[in-house]
Amino acid sequence: MGDLNIITEADRYVFGKGCHYEIYRKLGSHLMELGGKKGVYFAVWAPNANAVSVIGDFNDWNKDSHGMEVLGESGIWEIFVPGAKKWDRYKYVIETESGDLLYKADPYAFHAEVRPGNASKVADIDGYTWHDAKWLEKQEKENRYNKPMAIYEMHLGSWRKDYSRGEDGFLDYKTIADELIPYLKEMGYTHVELIGVAEHPYDGSWGYQVTGYYAPTSRYGGPEEFMYFVDQMHKHNIGVILDWVPAHFPKDDYGLAEFDGTCLYEYKDPRKGEHADWGTKVFDYEKKEVSNFLIANALFWTEVYHVDALRVDAVASMLYLDYGRSAGNWVPNKYGDNKNLEAIEFLKHLNSIMSKRSKRAYLIAEESTAWPKVTGAVEDDGLGFAFKWNMGWMNDFLEYCKLDPLFRKGDHYKMTFSISYMTAEHYILVISHDEVVHLKCSMINKMPGYTVDKFANLRTAYTFMMGHPGKKLLFMGQEFAQLREWSEERELDWYLLNEPLHKEMQEYVKKLLHIYKRNPALYLNDSSYDGFEWVNANDADRSIFSFIRKMPGTWKGAFLFVCNFTPMERPDYCVGVPQSGFYREMLSSYTLTTEEDSMESAAEKNATLALRRFKAEKGECDGRPYRLNIPLRPYESVIIAF
Repeated sequence: MGDLNIITEADRYVFGKGCHYEIYRKLGSHLMELGGKKGVYFAVWAPNANAVSVIGDFNDWNKDSHGMEVLGESGIWEIFVPGAKKWDRYKYVIETESGDLLYKADPYAFHAEVRPGNASKVADIDGYTWHDAKWLEKQEKENRYNKPMAIYEMHLGSWRKDYSRGEDGFLDYKTIADELIPYLKEMGYTHVELIGVAEHPYDGSWGYQVTGYYAPTSRYGGPEEFMYFVDQMHKHNIGVILDWVPAHFPKDDYGLAEFDGTCLYEYKDPRKGEHADWGTKVFDYEKKEVSNFLIANALFWTEVYHVDALRVDAVASMLYLDYGRSAGNWVPNKYGDNKNLEAIEFLKHLNSIMSKRSKRAYLIAEESTAWPKVTGAVEDDGLGFAFKWNMGWMNDFLEYCKLDPLFRKGDHYKMTFSISYMTAEHYILVISHDEVVHLKCSMINKMPGYTVDKFANLRTAYTFMMGHPGKKLLFMGQEFAQLREWSEERELDWYLLNEPLHKEMQEYVKKLLHIYKRNPALYLNDSSYDGFEWVNANDADRSIFSFIRKMPGTWKGAFLFVCNFTPMERPDYCVGVPQSGFYREMLSSYTLTTEEDSMESAAEKNATLALRRFKAEKGECDGRPYRLNIPLRPYESVIIAF
């Protein structure tokens, strides 16, 4: 057939340099018309193959029907198949150097069969009409650090189910969008973060073992349906974040592993190229074509699907050569230490090109160590991420909250330590899916005590989290105190909202989120001590924390948080404040509801509670000239406006 001149010599050169940022428009499958015939152009990178052919619905899966031709020494094989059409299934048959035949899905496919099928499918990503121009323009102009960010992390397949749709009960992208948006708006979330969107074979991996990096999973629909999902979110001013997995990939025989019979996408040495604990392969970031595959993929999601941010999974496993590996089972770098120099360069390249191509889209690091400058500028030897998950805060916070109140005073520092490093990075405070699975318990069941104590504990914990500097993330179901751990196999236990304590929890989280969104003092200075002051960080004996969130140079619009983490009543509790006048209680976590209450009796009892006003009295307290006398009830947290 000869060179079709679709992938040009220039394309091959730039791809070989690792800088072809739209290579997905060349490699993969593409509907087009050539020589007056409509069909599909196929192209795949398999530099060590003896031969490659494409099989599919269009040729009855005959491996001898459509042999592909290699383009020079690029390792790229191509063919145009007249008559092939949209939604046709296909695979590549790759003959290895040893003569074996491998049946591989397309690494650049835009769509795939619903599992357990694993063939790629021809799809079109250019036919959707977008309606989010205003959103995109606004995000290009705004400073993301000066905006509230309250993220609802969710798994699309288990948020809600409808078994009339099939044995899995999966809702489609459109239905989820239409049902999710009113919920997010009512609750006060600003963003939704989706786990498990890229195509993956095993439900139990939650989407973290990806086989189709360029394909939204077909469990919930096709490319246009997912575009609708993002479009609708933007229409209602909700940002979309995707979890993205450039750290590793599974060993499924139709996937990327040993793609052309050699270690093409992965490192050859298993001490570097495999994660034994996860049973996965590690990308070879040193190969330009591999890093290009990943960088173009990140840009693909933000530019083609208008996704606002990618949360990069398992960054620590990329940075450290000895991550999850015992002595003798990892390979030092050329300097003899444990840093993966190619991965570091890859992350810097990725973040640099992302920020240059768009001020709107950005990357978030799930990085669990003390690696410096994760959110620092690449020009200053940082990695260039926009935000970093604050895993240190999360671990300390959860360990403290799980303690019996009697013993919390001994671990008081766990709740204060994070303030000492709050300016080191741009942080997101996270309570993610990882914290409510694998016998770790749901958030409500991490809390000690009887049922009412657990709920009171959790309300106070969420109050502390909402006041602490940093953007916020909460996994689905934890906003209404889901009792069971999360499982991808079932929907959330929405029926719990018929019980007063769970409904109250949902309403309380809603109030917290709306207070957070409405008040700049709670989000404008997350990485500066200009926005935070301890009032009393040292009241360990009573396990009470008090602090102020404020704007620089003024007390106007400031808020005082007081959090009591014990079941003890403190009728004479005093808190120091900087100025005289009246202070208004915005929110109290206290409730009179018990397990035995009905919705009606709970409402009747709590109608007797009212928000309070406090007058500052002159007199030193906590090193400040005025004091507020705030009677604290058991496990009560209060937010008080200046």
